[in-house]
Amino acid sequence: MLAADRRLAALLLLTSVSPTIEAAVVVSLGFVAAQGLAPQTAAVWPYDTYHDLRWLYVYHDSWPSFALWLGMLVVARGLFHTLLVVLAWPGEVPRPPVRWLLRRNLGLAALVAVFVAPWALISVAASVVALSWVLLASVVPMFLLAPFLQRAAVLAPWWRGLPSISLVGWSLLNFVVLTMAGALCWSLPGWWTVPVATVAGVVNGLLWNRIIRTALINPSTRWAWVPATPVAVVLALAVPMLIPVLVDAVPGKDLRAEAVVLDHPLPPDVPQAVIVLAGYGSSYGGEQPPDERVERFSYRGLSSHGAPLPYGSRDTAISVADSVRLLDEQVRRLHQRTGRPIALIGESEGAMVARSYLQQGAHPAVDTLAMFSPLINAGRAYYPPPHENRGFGVVTGWQLRLAFGAMRLVGGPHTGPDEPFIRSLVDDAPFYRNQLMCPVPGIRMVAFIPTTTAAEAPPGEYSRIPVFEMPGVHGGLLNRSLVADRLLAFLSGEPIRHERDEYPLLQRLGAAWQAPPLPIAANPAWSRFQQPDPAFTGKVCLPTG
Repeated sequence: MLAADRRLAALLLLTSVSPTIEAAVVVSLGFVAAQGLAPQTAAVWPYDTYHDLRWLYVYHDSWPSFALWLGMLVVARGLFHTLLVVLAWPGEVPRPPVRWLLRRNLGLAALVAVFVAPWALISVAASVVALSWVLLASVVPMFLLAPFLQRAAVLAPWWRGLPSISLVGWSLLNFVVLTMAGALCWSLPGWWTVPVATVAGVVNGLLWNRIIRTALINPSTRWAWVPATPVAVVLALAVPMLIPVLVDAVPGKDLRAEAVVLDHPLPPDVPQAVIVLAGYGSSYGGEQPPDERVERFSYRGLSSHGAPLPYGSRDTAISVADSVRLLDEQVRRLHQRTGRPIALIGESEGAMVARSYLQQGAHPAVDTLAMFSPLINAGRAYYPPPHENRGFGVVTGWQLRLAFGAMRLVGGPHTGPDEPFIRSLVDDAPFYRNQLMCPVPGIRMVAFIPTTTAAEAPPGEYSRIPVFEMPGVHGGLLNRSLVADRLLAFLSGEPIRHERDEYPLLQRLGAAWQAPPLPIAANPAWSRFQQPDPAFTGKVCLPTG
């Protein structure tokens, strides 16, 4: 019994060291956006590998460095897991030789890295586009695969049969612990993060002990002949295809923000003419709104008579710079036709275009901007264009291209990481990370934020303009009448603001599963941007210099 207690103490000490070190490093660097990731360094498979690969995908800067660090991470994980398994092995079960466990865990470390890589990659993609459903598509497979992979270190053959109910329960607890520990790391100030990470490491050690014991003493015999783990891996690959379908099924998803002003005439007390900028993947058939003061922004531009041209969903893939140029022309023509000040209403991509237009110098007639579902804190990672073979995220970029190509072959979206709009988010990331939600002199602004946005950005300040937080998913409204009432009130000159109490909590709970952001100052491709980094300050809109 004394020997077992000593082994448990050694196990807990070992699992507490790595999160303590990582937490101390990020706190000493002032890297507030990464503080909640530290507890995952000693988590049970696959979450520890998921932690490692997200750092690797963001921070490698060449093919050789990616290969070198990947090899080092695989070997380190194999050695670390061997020690943990030896220390957690229950005394009443005969243990195989350490050499056998070492070979097994080194091989499994490489295999788990292969299994986890697609989801770590999607997590990085989520940090580029700042869409909660993309982040969800990266986390759900980890949650589903965890009970299958957590028994791999000790069972043979581990890939057959269903995991036991007990193992599923411990796996669920593992996910909850990592989520809560990450939230606490972001909630407590400064160096208090370090003891939280240490305690999380101790809890991880207890989970290692219980999971290995459960896998050895209570192995499942259900469907022992079925290759359950390979089947689970294949099914997990379908998750990125299913998540958008499920999101589209949410009530209110089809209630688009632009319909508020496109379907009915504006009230007489609205003084502006209005341009409505729809989001990515939208289309327009040339229909005229019932109010002649309202126009739909066209991603194809204007006809010779000044009317917005019809466009298809593929036309929305143009760069933000091209959209800004088209918007400027449309603003000038509408102001010339109506003689009124101009209000812009942008949703998702449309919000990004409208805000970029203001940043680059809008026509003096523009005095109002309402943004729906803006991509808050987009561009937190980078990958170079395909013609460049070096730079942060170079392997990430090529793996994303392969992943999107594979999805297109099986009927997935016809998009890609090098579309001009996505490239705009990557290349001009510092603006979108730091200045998107900042006030512009002379412009009345408001942002309508769905609650799912809380999972899209690290904790901390995200806006210096009024926000109206509301139940809903990205691009959809769950309460159309409320939004219509508030938007029309805003256009009529009434100030509006509504912040929901649960938003900061949701930010903290979701942030542990995001990829660590790339510091603005670290990336030579962003050298023209000289401004404070929210990843370190926890604030936006701070003055440059």
